[in-house]
Amino acid sequence: MQHQQSDDAASMDRDFVASLEKGLLVIEAFDANRPRLTLSDVARLTGISRAAARRYLLTLTKLNYADFDGRYFSLSPRILRLGYAYLSSASLPARVQPFLERVSEETGESSSAAILDGDDIVYIARSATRRIMSIGLGVGSRLPAYCTSLGRAILAYQPEQELEAYLRRVHLEPRTPKTVTDKAKLRAILESVRNQGYSLVNEELEFGLRSIAVPVVQKNGQVTIALNLSAQAGRISADEMTGRFLPALRSASDALRYTL
Repeated sequence: MQHQQSDDAASMDRDFVASLEKGLLVIEAFDANRPRLTLSDVARLTGISRAAARRYLLTLTKLNYADFDGRYFSLSPRILRLGYAYLSSASLPARVQPFLERVSEETGESSSAAILDGDDIVYIARSATRRIMSIGLGVGSRLPAYCTSLGRAILAYQPEQELEAYLRRVHLEPRTPKTVTDKAKLRAILESVRNQGYSLVNEELEFGLRSIAVPVVQKNGQVTIALNLSAQAGRISADEMTGRFLPALRSASDALRYTL
């Protein structure tokens, strides 16, 4: 048995294309906060050598997936083809969108759906009624899971072993003075989220922003997606968030689970 496992592992290693992994790391180094990067920036962010980073960046540039102005590299619109390939092949965003639009229509607030990808959440659908954050959010945007209502709504329902591994490796950086950065406290919050069935985050991600999220519990009991509503803290209190918005979110979650 051990010999067979060793053979399987060796086969997987032979099938793994390390250069593709590094190329994808280079692409992922760019985000909303880092739209333009130097060669040194990319090497530092990805952990690969400058020489390798240069080859990957110049290859992306030659294939028109990136632009270069002599100092800074940036992704070109052609990179959207990669994201569109997922959106067009995956029916999940299309199935979620009508539920978000209904929630936003009922509440007058922006709603979103996200999945967990590594230690971040990734937005797969949005229905934005107004701009309420200083950063622009759209499909494909990433945020830390630990300080977002969507992230906590998903994390709270992960298997114990996976949650423990997450808490061991994640670095809790303060996004605002209200951000929970103590892992024991975060663990207690996640237990509370699981018990009450929703997550409420009050200005931990960004000043002036409150959000509430519910998990979408699939028929097999797993949670891979969550729905949320966000509003400006100056307009709506935390109690109003639960009183006004939680019923609409739960209704959408209950209906959506039977389509997954």
